[in-house]
Amino acid sequence: MVYMPSPFVIILGKSVRYAARLRGGGSALPGLFVEKISPDFIKDTLAQLPHGVVVISGTNGKTTTTKMVVALLEAHGLKVFTNRTGSNFTRGVAAALLGDIDIKGNLDADIAVLELDEAHAVPFVKTVPPRYSLLLNVMRDQLDRFGEIDATAKMLEKIAVATTDTVVLNREDSRVLKIKGVLTDQKVELFGLSDTLLTHFPSDDDMRAGSVKAVKRPDAGVILKAYSGNKATYDLGGHEFSTTLKLNGVYNVFNSAAAIALAYAILGKAVKTDVVISTIASVTPAFGRGEELQVGGQPLELVLVKNPSGFRLGLKSFSPEGYATMIAVNDNYADGRDMSWLWDVDFESLAGVGVAQVSGVRAYDMALRLQYDEVTINHIEPDLAGALRQFIDVNKDKPKRIYCTYTAMLALRKELSKITKVEVIS
Repeated sequence: MVYMPSPFVIILGKSVRYAARLRGGGSALPGLFVEKISPDFIKDTLAQLPHGVVVISGTNGKTTTTKMVVALLEAHGLKVFTNRTGSNFTRGVAAALLGDIDIKGNLDADIAVLELDEAHAVPFVKTVPPRYSLLLNVMRDQLDRFGEIDATAKMLEKIAVATTDTVVLNREDSRVLKIKGVLTDQKVELFGLSDTLLTHFPSDDDMRAGSVKAVKRPDAGVILKAYSGNKATYDLGGHEFSTTLKLNGVYNVFNSAAAIALAYAILGKAVKTDVVISTIASVTPAFGRGEELQVGGQPLELVLVKNPSGFRLGLKSFSPEGYATMIAVNDNYADGRDMSWLWDVDFESLAGVGVAQVSGVRAYDMALRLQYDEVTINHIEPDLAGALRQFIDVNKDKPKRIYCTYTAMLALRKELSKITKVEVIS
């Protein structure tokens, strides 16, 4: 028997959501409210879905991968519910549900695809066991919240164990691949890279060792074989397919292999490879993950950075030549309070052109780090709104790129929405 959420709870929750939006409040506030007054709201609402729940977790890449999986499933005719705001705590899921259900609690969807923060996914899967899960990677990220890297891997393991059907794992992350050994009741699918691409995606251990070694790995159903410019080649079950992509950044392209592997696991015999390839070719980066805006007739890119691996891959993905660069670093809770990881990032690629603007709560810490790599800095302004205006005004005739931590990205998008078209995430 499926229990529907109380109409009283729905009305109250929707009212809080409406009031929060009028006041420009955070997307998760209504979810936090409804979780307090109805702890079973998420479980009861998601129980309606005929194809169950998909959980996507890991340190890097959740938002863009989720966007790709949703696109792949919708292209095959499924109605998908997802937490589009990128708020990957359970309160974000609850808030998104409030926006999609009707007053009777009906959710018009076949399947839910949810990105969840590792720590918040663990209690979630205890009450809502996912039918499918995708575990991307384990990197040092906000360790002041999560503890040691192996503790984060244990969180992902708990998600996998709670999964009732298929778990999709990253073959190239040793801690993620190790989870395969503890699974007995689940089907396991792997995605990975060709040997030639391994150096582009160093694991946390590889970064500490300073090198990447190709070792024998188990076979994977989906492999990213090659990537150059905007063209990617995949091996799908022994057959190669190539396509051009709208995604930018090597990390986003690897995420596309993860999304394809999950789509194959969910769709089974119903999957259409030509639809998969054409859909992946049309997906654009998720907001703030290589997102490109137009400001004064010039492109402005937002690149989210949360940890050493993400920042290194971002710098490797985007050439600074011809671009004005800004770096905005906050240390709010959602960013992680310990910013010492900035010292594990090599910024020498920026030394040739310099950085036009440094901003955010930890602007001076970031500036000090850049100075150690002999990167020149034109301006330092902790206030994000003021720094953004100066950055745009001083570099009117140049393409621009901003590397930013999570809360800095949200603040910058809000300011940019006042002067250009910014995708609204409801």
